[in-house]
Amino acid sequence: MANISATILTFNEEKRIKACIDSLRGIADEIIVVDSFSTDRTAEICRREGCEVTQRRLAGYGAQRQYATSLTSYPYVLSVDADEVISPALKNSILQVKREGFAHRGYCFARLNFYCGMPIRHCGWYPDLQVRLFDKRYANWNLHDVDERVIFRDGVTPCRLDGDILHYRCDTPEEYEATEAKHAGFLARRIIAEGHHIRAIDPYIEGMKSFAKCFIMQKGMLDGIQGRDISLRRYHSALMAWKAARIKQQQNASQSDSNKR
Repeated sequence: MANISATILTFNEEKRIKACIDSLRGIADEIIVVDSFSTDRTAEICRREGCEVTQRRLAGYGAQRQYATSLTSYPYVLSVDADEVISPALKNSILQVKREGFAHRGYCFARLNFYCGMPIRHCGWYPDLQVRLFDKRYANWNLHDVDERVIFRDGVTPCRLDGDILHYRCDTPEEYEATEAKHAGFLARRIIAEGHHIRAIDPYIEGMKSFAKCFIMQKGMLDGIQGRDISLRRYHSALMAWKAARIKQQQNASQSDSNKR
């Protein structure tokens, strides 16, 4: 039977990390944790549960995932987050391909996201296919700060497995809002790097586009109050990201003008 290295990214996840680790029992032959200097008991719990723990500042999710992959011992890597749990159905699917010696270079599966304890099947949150099990000899993570993904070489097409990875995004709306604020900061950096010329109206336009996409096009209204809340927070996150990018763009332009004088 082939071996699997599991990787987990963590930051202040003492409430959730044990459930994540427990779901990897019987699948992973080693568990590598890259912790972004948690101030709670996350790292302690991971070590107690037999994980190999390295601490590294988070500069972006793509780079952090690639770093975690570089620490693994085995070719096949299963990448999960601390707030994710492998469902029993997905565990069975992974064990089957593991027993068979991995016929494919990569595997994808659905992710079922939970908002304040409720499963969300719209808002673009399901099936939310994720490539998380792959042969690192044929793939790398891109280095995006957010929206990171596995990039395969040589035209590899991942095989879909049955079962879901369960993603417990937040316990409260405030927790979700804090996560979105962090993502907005990364998104602002990407907007600046892409060289957009940002008008005063653009943050509001982008916010409304994000709301409309989530609530209408992705049928967030079918998820009830939770779908409405998620859509409104998508609006706010996009608004903040584009506002921050515009402010930074104006500062850069002002600095450039000063240097020319």
